[in-house]
Amino acid sequence: MTAPSYALSNLRHRPGRVLLTALGTALGIATIVALLAISAGATQTAGQFVHLGRSELGLFQKDAADPTTSVLSQSLITTLRRQPWVSDAMGLQLLVEDISRSPSAIVFGAEPGSFETQRMVLSQGRMFSGGDQIVLGDELAQGLHVHVGGTVVVAHRPLRVVGVYHIGVSEQDSGAFIPLSTAQAISGHEDEVTSIAVKLAPGVRATVAERLIEARFPGLLVISDPDEALRAGANGQLISNVALVIVVLALLIGGISVMNTMLLSVVERRTEFALLAAVGFSGPQLAKLVLTEGVIVTAIGAAVGIILGTVGAGLLVRALGAQAFVSPDVTAWVLGRALLIGFLIGVVGGLYPAWRAAHVSPLRTLAQQ
Repeated sequence: MTAPSYALSNLRHRPGRVLLTALGTALGIATIVALLAISAGATQTAGQFVHLGRSELGLFQKDAADPTTSVLSQSLITTLRRQPWVSDAMGLQLLVEDISRSPSAIVFGAEPGSFETQRMVLSQGRMFSGGDQIVLGDELAQGLHVHVGGTVVVAHRPLRVVGVYHIGVSEQDSGAFIPLSTAQAISGHEDEVTSIAVKLAPGVRATVAERLIEARFPGLLVISDPDEALRAGANGQLISNVALVIVVLALLIGGISVMNTMLLSVVERRTEFALLAAVGFSGPQLAKLVLTEGVIVTAIGAAVGIILGTVGAGLLVRALGAQAFVSPDVTAWVLGRALLIGFLIGVVGGLYPAWRAAHVSPLRTLAQQ
């Protein structure tokens, strides 16, 4: 009988203990998968803000808690447009949780002639032209059951719907656009914007422009790569740090749980191990048997944890009403890391019990029976 089949046979005789240990591992893995998926989704969402309107650079206030709390002077847009290496620049004022009927919707304040509004495909109506007008993303319009001619209240201010658009970016299609001046009045940040999107002149490399901007405007955070977009917010970095802490805790707690289970199993089965040693099993073979059992238990827990984490991440985001800000991104890399952690838990938790099993003395153990 091979080690895996023998290990499975032994585990079947202890279903309660195996179930509890696997459940503990599953909860740890589920937490890891959910946090990693949300972190990856946050990076993806931040990347959308960076490359708004197919821009090459996204400018934010350095050390802002997240992209939505950044505050920049609108005069920077004019200064940037004068630079020979800049093709165009536009400002955006973001309003969060200001539509009471859809708190997760983001309202974007932008100039009607900016390159971001020009890429809208209007399926109904037209672009806004006055301060009391709003255009809705098709997903938001469907969710609110509002059509052209209707009214949407933004921060207690009624705005008339004059158009419905589609861009192809979830955060924008589930949001709305209003004139920049209206958004500034609602936010209380006159002559200020949340972020600035920059289009570079033909032939200008983003890395070169990034260095030039950072040298001239030290208070700005310049993002050119969506994979680095979480640098635009301390909250995004916090998610990554929390995920790392949870990974370490899962390794420690999961490893201790598996070690406790395997150690009890070794103590209870000293006679069995002694007999196996007496008939020719070597110490490494006994250690391999215990390690195999530990890895099998955690593999079961990891499989269950991946399912729970994948489902739980989406449920958590929806429960918090944050689906417009972040959509969990369960990638193969996220699942691969979760499986690796599950394997490590089994190995770490099984090392000491395996050492104990490998050093069982057949003569002493059998003599005590």
